[in-house]
Amino acid sequence: MRALYKPIGLILGIVSGLIGKRIFDFVWTKIDDEDPPKGTTQYAPWAKVLGAAALQGMIFKSTRVVVDRYGAVGWNYLTGAWPGEKTPDPER
Repeated sequence: MRALYKPIGLILGIVSGLIGKRIFDFVWTKIDDEDPPKGTTQYAPWAKVLGAAALQGMIFKSTRVVVDRYGAVGWNYLTGAWPGEKTPDPER
């Protein structure tokens, strides 16, 4: 059953990236009127570059976890099989 979930997980990853981009753009407009600076923007201050990167990382990862979790719950509801680990690995 896990092999059948792989393509669905891939699609959910793409969807979460698109959702995360929208959320980041919305949140950034509340913080600053300009576009978020890239790491290669010459005259952007370090605080702004690092703040934008940290915010983007947090939003993308959080969105990915939420979408993955709902995908796994939906898969479990439809098939009765959980697509991932049942318990966390104690050695990690």
